[in-house]
Amino acid sequence: MEGALKRVPLVNLEDFTKGTPAERERFVATYGESLRWFGFVRVDGHGVDDALVQRNYDLFRKFFELDLPAKRRCEVDRAGQRGYVGFGKEHAKDQALADLKEFWHVGRELPREHPLASVYPANVWPAELPELKSTALALFGSLERCANVLLEALAAYFRIEPDSFRHMTRDGNSILRAIHYPPLAPHHDPRAVRAAAHEDINIITLLCGATATGLELLTRDGEWLAVDGLPGQIVTDAGDMLARVTNEVIPSTTHRVVNPGDSANSSRFSLPFFVHPAPDVVLDCLPCCDTKDNPRRYPPVTGQAFLEQRLREIGLLKPS
Repeated sequence: MEGALKRVPLVNLEDFTKGTPAERERFVATYGESLRWFGFVRVDGHGVDDALVQRNYDLFRKFFELDLPAKRRCEVDRAGQRGYVGFGKEHAKDQALADLKEFWHVGRELPREHPLASVYPANVWPAELPELKSTALALFGSLERCANVLLEALAAYFRIEPDSFRHMTRDGNSILRAIHYPPLAPHHDPRAVRAAAHEDINIITLLCGATATGLELLTRDGEWLAVDGLPGQIVTDAGDMLARVTNEVIPSTTHRVVNPGDSANSSRFSLPFFVHPAPDVVLDCLPCCDTKDNPRRYPPVTGQAFLEQRLREIGLLKPS
């Protein structure tokens, strides 16, 4: 596949869940190879209701339209893990300029007796939008169910136990992020972009179709390639944690969100779902990825330690 395609492949998840053995095998091969060479793959047949996605966009759009004092009431000092994070608070790793965005984080909600209930920060919900909680949590659950199937397909690609990746993310610190990229200010710093070139921290990311174009990935040939999904599709990409456990067999791919042209200078909204492991999961090289030609590159590290390291690098967690 390397160098053979100029567009991120499209797969239908129903080929994996409902298809014949041949269709299932074709899905696994295309999905795995697309992640391997592009770091991204477009997915149809994923089971995530587009009407639910649009309801979330409508509600989060209303939230971001609130005045700044109302939004700041939902801003908590927890490294941006839950609630509102204001404009210009996050920057890409090794970048001095902040991204041109504000966002909101929804995390997992667990019963009080769960061992991780006191570990994960509590979600924050705006009083002005009482329906946001149930709507956002419904999307969180739907995206997680889709992610679990994609992780099973990834295990099939490596010909390892079906639960090999899913066990890492069970009750994990996964995050639904609603991002608002406002229209560019007339005198914004010309060096600043909506989202500077970066790699995701987590295992995999599921991106619901954004409201405008702008997402680009850096190909293995060093070229920027537009990767926006069509309406109703989900775009998934590989993160740094997956790169570690696969020993770079599936690398984390650099991507960015570029600024709009003058004729398209309007708000852009997106809804990525970041699939994370549980805090105490050890991210270690899979035995099948530690070979003579590709010896182990990284020492083991817990999901929490790696997350905190990266949060410091992007400015959301202050150095200890």
